[in-house]
Amino acid sequence: MNALVACCLAAAAVLLVPLEGSLAHPHAGQLLVDGHSHGTQTSLTALDGIIGLEKSTVSFHAPADNSLPWGYVEGRIANHVSGYPVIIQIYQDGDAVHFAQADVGQDGSYEYRFRVLSATGEETVRIFDGDYTVDIYRVVYLENAA
Repeated sequence: MNALVACCLAAAAVLLVPLEGSLAHPHAGQLLVDGHSHGTQTSLTALDGIIGLEKSTVSFHAPADNSLPWGYVEGRIANHVSGYPVIIQIYQDGDAVHFAQADVGQDGSYEYRFRVLSATGEETVRIFDGDYTVDIYRVVYLENAA
């Protein structure tokens, strides 16, 4: 089953479903940056009659004047299947720039923190700058499963 899930992680999902919550942002808390919102598109692909792969796509914007070093992907899963991490894929202009995974807590929460800015002395390196698409994959129980 894990091979099937790993194979499906790279695939696109099909049906729209509501999301418990996912965010990607280069700042602390759930703030708007220059009017940027965190609109989410979510879809679900059934893997069998019991579990499915839920994919959410959110926008992430790292402004040119960003002075904070960390970005976050965080959320909560209402119907998480234990033993499966959250898979995070970050793209800019369709090109993959960062992949990661995050463990899911017993309450269904997850958080992944990543460096968006690195400052050493006088030198500042912007690791993320501009607009990104973040795909978040979660293995969940299907609602109609008994």
